Formats: sequence, C-alpha cells, structure tokens
Amino acid sequence: MTADEKYMKEALRQARKAWALMEVPIGCVIVQNDKIIARGYNRRNTDKNTLSHAELNAIRKASKKTGDWRLEDCTMYITLEPCQMCAGAIVQARMGRVVIGAMNPKAGCAGSVLNLLEMPEFNHQVQVERGVLGEECSRILTEFFKELRSRKAAEALPESR
Repeated sequence: MTADEKYMKEALRQARKAWALMEVPIGCVIVQNDKIIARGYNRRNTDKNTLSHAELNAIRKASKKTGDWRLEDCTMYITLEPCQMCAGAIVQARMGRVVIGAMNPKAGCAGSVLNLLEMPEFNHQVQVERGVLGEECSRILTEFFKELRSRKAAEALPESR
C-alpha cells in the first residue's frame, strides 16, 4: 500500500462519519511531515452551515494546529473532487498538494468542470493527483445515495393501518 492509499483510507473513514450523520459521505485529511494534522468530513446539514464541507473543516483545524493559514508543506487527501468554494479555499491556503479519490463531473473544480487548483493565472498552483482509491471513493457515494433514495421512498409510502 502506498502512502497516498494509506491516507486516502483515512479520508474514507472520515467519509463514513459523515454517512453516520446522513450527510453526503465526503472525507478529508491533511498530512504534514508524514503525519495527519487535521481531519474533516461533511457536516452541512448537521451544522446548518453552507461552509461545513470536509475540506473547509480540515483546513480550519490544520491552520489552528500549525498556527498559520499557509499550508504549503501539507498534502490534502479528499474522497471527492472539491467544489468551487473548497477549491478556492485550497488555493488560498496555499496547499502544496491535493490527492483526490473520485472525480465529480457535475460540480468538480479540480479538472472536471473547472480546474481552479492548477490555474496559471493565480498566484499559487497546487500539485494534484487524481484517482487514488477512486473506485472505493466513488462506491461509498453511490451506496449512500442508493440508501437515501430507499429511505425517501419508504417515507413517502402511506402507513398501513
């Protein structure tokens, strides 16, 4: 197992925490000097906060841990390609490297819809690795949405008397 796979497995553990809250299962870890310094997972519905994405939660914790908003010597492992908000925050945090599990063809901003992480027009570009444990990262999302649809269908059925 490579180091990237090892840390992506930890990001998947974070995604499962989101699922336990019936949040979209996206997880994230930030690594510095081969040590996890921050973890995050989706909590938008739980926190009732648009900003409570896995990446932003992890960036906030990493900045607190390091005492700096600049995370140039860090690597972020994220189970799903970041949205435009998170991709912007990653660039703003000066993240050195991002490792992505599954791509997001409908809303991803690290190569699918846009590529905010590697735009030469910005003052910082992020080194990006895509597809690490991609099938596993994609599968957790597919299974979650299948379960969510089943739950919604069951709730829509009239109660038997």
